[in-house]
Amino acid sequence: MVYEFEVTTRQNMEFVDITHKANEMVSKSGMENGVCFIFVPHTTAAVTINENADPDVVFDMLKELNKIVPIEDQYRHMEGNSAAHIKASLMGFSEQVIVHNGKLKLGTWQGIYFTEFDGPRRRKVYVKVLKG
Repeated sequence: MVYEFEVTTRQNMEFVDITHKANEMVSKSGMENGVCFIFVPHTTAAVTINENADPDVVFDMLKELNKIVPIEDQYRHMEGNSAAHIKASLMGFSEQVIVHNGKLKLGTWQGIYFTEFDGPRRRKVYVKVLKG
């Protein structure tokens, strides 16, 4: 079964911690041990795993992503959101996390983030848990 939930973003670029929601989907699946796949079906948003203890990490990541891929840079895409497409491709559209004893097996400081690069918007996240 594929689970789905929505993320509502409020800014043009932001990281939303979805760790709790992903764990909720794992719990709902009833799977004790396996792999959890998290997939974002959008071309200007992504998913990543990083530290979720210090909000300055997210601030620094967004700052550096804007240096690497500036919002304005003579892009040719008519919609004006080329930077969002590039950032999403750099971050990636899926993550896989081991499920152990019915919970995501993340490191002490790790969290799963939905990353928005063309907001604010209402977005979808898909989760699939497979027995392993």
